[in-house]
Amino acid sequence: MDNPLVQPDPGLYIWTIVTFLVLLALLARFAWRPLLDALEQRQEVIRKSLDEARQAKEELQRLHVESAKILAEARSEAAGIMSSTRADAARFAEEMKQKARVDADALVKHAQREIDSQTARAVQSIRREAIDLSVAVASKILRRDISAADNERLVDDTIREMQAKAGN
Repeated sequence: MDNPLVQPDPGLYIWTIVTFLVLLALLARFAWRPLLDALEQRQEVIRKSLDEARQAKEELQRLHVESAKILAEARSEAAGIMSSTRADAARFAEEMKQKARVDADALVKHAQREIDSQTARAVQSIRREAIDLSVAVASKILRRDISAADNERLVDDTIREMQAKAGN
């Protein structure tokens, strides 16, 4: 049991403590300080990355809100354009109906004038034929020739008398 490794030696204690303190001082100066500096730099890089990620997220949210606003405005504008187009189409249809009515009225007026003109010509023609017929009848009755002017005067007088009777 006289093993020197198991026996306490005060000189060994002192050298072990001195070696430990020297090693601790060397590690503190050359290993721990650079290691702590590297950890602090890494921590700063992570902090900056988190800040940039937060800013990117906020920017994305802002862009999302802005795009939703633009989309809503586009929908509103499209609805306005559709409404305006419908109103224009309705107005155009009404204008076309009005034009068709005006054209139809003009056509009816033209037809009425044509009918009146044809009626006047027919009455004139009937009047001439009546004059010619009355001249022929009167000539046969009187056995002599009556002038066309006399006959026309007689027919005009007769027509005036008939109109006067019809007016009463």
